[in-house]
Parts: sequence; structure tokens; C-alpha cells
Amino acid sequence: MIIDTIIKDRLPKHIAIIMDGNGRWAKERGEHRIVGHQNGVEAVRQTVEAAAELGISYLTLYAFSMENWNRPKDEVLSLMSLLVDAIEHETPTLMKNNVSLKAIGDLSNLPEEVKLKLNGTIEKTGVNTGLTLVLALSYSARWEIVDAVKQIALKAKTGEISVEDIDSSLFENHLTTKGIPDPELVIRTSGEYRISNFLLWQIAYSEFYFAKLFWPDFNKDELCKAILDYQNRERRFGKISEQVNNK
Repeated sequence: MIIDTIIKDRLPKHIAIIMDGNGRWAKERGEHRIVGHQNGVEAVRQTVEAAAELGISYLTLYAFSMENWNRPKDEVLSLMSLLVDAIEHETPTLMKNNVSLKAIGDLSNLPEEVKLKLNGTIEKTGVNTGLTLVLALSYSARWEIVDAVKQIALKAKTGEISVEDIDSSLFENHLTTKGIPDPELVIRTSGEYRISNFLLWQIAYSEFYFAKLFWPDFNKDELCKAILDYQNRERRFGKISEQVNNK
């Protein structure tokens, strides 16, 4: 089995995934786009269970971007309804797999029912100690960066901090991902080669893996393929191979 070829002591601590291609998956089958989103939920389930089984510490899924609010109203409403159902139905699975849930993004934009279900599951799974599943909802990396700048500027204006206090560590503590390590591996499905306004600060040194298949076809084996590809790379962080290998 492909999972048996993974080196367990070289796993990425944090994997982030841009889940792309639900609509095109549905179109290829002559179905409405929402059918693709419905099938994408199963891919999420398989991926989360696989990550928990492997021992991944953090898994961030790009579930809904700020730009997605500009989609047709019926699709947005269907997505929000699907999100509520998925959160409710998947909570027992999260508990079974010792997964804790977090969310990042401008959550104030979410419908009240979504926020209620989301906060309930976040609280319930907060006792779990295994994989941390991070949902990026109503998320925009540019919004996140600007919001962090506003927070820091306000603190500087009120004298809470000085300009000299501002460094990358302080900046990171004002992002929605505060306390979450940067992802070592970013996966995008559907054959597109874009970041799409996702974790722009956090992925400065991430490895990228682009899968040609659409998100509903992603599964445990595909996640393992991405991890194996990652494990065959040399991460130098600006150094040369000799410096990395002689640590």
C-alpha cells in the first residue's frame, strides 16, 4: 500500500489544501455545480481521516474565499446550507478521530446558523488532542494582512507598542493563524497553478504540489502521493545543499 512507503518521521507538520474543481467535476457529468460540492464533502472526510491516521498535526482546507461571495446567489446559499449540514454530520467523525476544529477568515460575514454550528463544533472538539483541522471560511490572505496592519497601527497609535517593536513575530501574532505553524506542504487540485489569495504570508517557504484531478476525486491515496513527493524534495530555506545535509 502507498501509505506504507511514507517515512513517518519526515511528515509535514502542517498541510494546506486548495480544494478546487467541484464545479467542473459536476459539469463533466452533466450535473448542477452543487452536486460537485456535495461530492467534495466526501473527499474532505477521506482526507481528514487519512491525515489523522498518518499523524499530521495540522490540516488547513480552503473551504470558502471572500471572492466566493461574488458567485451566483443560489450557489452561495446552497454552499452555506451544505456547510451547516456537513459541520453537523461530521462532528461525530471528528470526535471519533480525535480531531479538533478551528476556523480562520472574516467569520462575521457567515450566516448566523453557520456561525452557531461552527462555534458549537469548535467548542465540542476542543478537547481532542490529535489533528487540528483548520477551515478557511470567508478567507482572504490580503484581507488578513491588511487587518493585521490595522491592528498593529492602532496599537502603535495608542502607545501600546512602539514602531521598534514591530517584527515578523509580532506581525504573525496578529494574523488569523496565530499559534498555527506555517504549512510545509500546499496542495492544489484541478490542474490550476494559482495560489488564489490563500495564506500569502504563511506559505513563504512552503512546498507546492499540484494535482490534475478535481477535488471530489481526491482521496487518501492522493494525499499519500503528495506527501511522498514532498519527502523526495530537499528543503534548503536559502541555504545550499551541503549546509542542509551537514546539520
